Amino acid sequence: MTETEKAAADPAIPDRTDRPESPGGIEVLASLSPDFVADPYVAYRRLRERGPVHQVLGPDRGVVWLVVGYEAAREAFSSPHLSRDWQREYRQPGWSPPYALNMLGNANMLMSDPPHHTRLRKLVSQEFTARRVERMRGRVQEITDELLDRMTADGARRADLIEAFASPLPMIVISELLGVPGLDRAAFHAWSNETLAPTSPEAEKEAYEQVMPYLTGLIAAKRESPGEDLLSALVHTVDEGGDQLTEDELVSLAFLMLVAGHETTVNTIGNAVRALLAHPEQLAAVRADPAGLAVGLVEETLRYDGPVETTTPRIALEDTEIGGVRVPRGAIVLIAMAAADHDPERFPDPERFDVRRGEARGHLSFGHGIHFCLGAPLARLEGEVALRTLLERCPDLAADGEPGEWLPGMLIRGRRTLPVRW
Repeated sequence: MTETEKAAADPAIPDRTDRPESPGGIEVLASLSPDFVADPYVAYRRLRERGPVHQVLGPDRGVVWLVVGYEAAREAFSSPHLSRDWQREYRQPGWSPPYALNMLGNANMLMSDPPHHTRLRKLVSQEFTARRVERMRGRVQEITDELLDRMTADGARRADLIEAFASPLPMIVISELLGVPGLDRAAFHAWSNETLAPTSPEAEKEAYEQVMPYLTGLIAAKRESPGEDLLSALVHTVDEGGDQLTEDELVSLAFLMLVAGHETTVNTIGNAVRALLAHPEQLAAVRADPAGLAVGLVEETLRYDGPVETTTPRIALEDTEIGGVRVPRGAIVLIAMAAADHDPERFPDPERFDVRRGEARGHLSFGHGIHFCLGAPLARLEGEVALRTLLERCPDLAADGEPGEWLPGMLIRGRRTLPVRW
């Protein structure tokens, strides 16, 4: 039985013929692209050619409404009718809620709506400022240099770039920012991968059950003995009205910053290097001027093959329209930034990777509107410093075999390993 036939036969999945708001019925992503996880862009292009919003059956969790057009994505990001609060009641048949739905760790800005979101963002913004991030530039450079010294020390002139460089860099940066320099990197990398790109439901559950007690203990330690780090500041932050973050909010925020701040930078670096190696003329240009083109490389990577493929789920609070398509109340909506950032209506010749693309910074990789990523300045800083320094230190960087398997699912986009030589 084909995936389409399974979808039609499963009573939990709405029938193709009774959805007038989705004239094309349920689209099966795997049937639109020969290998959807490796190359979702084929499927996204085919969908976008037929309209900006579709009901789809994807590789994760069941049937969702997928936004693939650029303007429709901006509209969905800003819609007050699409809730980010996973605790709201689900009504869509065929949807498997994330394991994390009822776990400690959901009380953060990503998983909240105004006015709660407004309150949280105000409190966090008092301490996580652009000035604090820019002050970290020197330390990010030091960490980058130390990791590249270590990577190149043995004379072998080859390494797994993810393991040796792309993964430890943001892990050290975010752990120092939050005041946990002694963080167990191996354990944290495993937690990070399993919560954002789980290999199995059991592994996902185990990761949450390990990371949350760790963070709870960390918050308690910061409350007892604060330092100069961001997490200590957030534990003790009080606004002019006397408001401060609750225990659950602090744990949730620490989880969001540790995990999301790590995986996005890992895969920005990895995806940038893969894109350069696949486009020799662009690699030659950046090699010739790494300092001048590093910023453009980061922005074009975020547009061309960013680390976050789709958003986490939104819930339609009422019947609403996105891009002229009616989405019913209770529907689960995903915004595909990877699709929107390849929309030719916004980005001419979108399949072309061009580090000099002037309009690249208009990408939606960091979101849009009130949920625009608060950590975007830090991610950009890390990507710029890491990629510039890597290409200055290793000008003959080249592929050394096939990259490892793709991270599963539709949330995080990247490879588990990236063998290189220089």
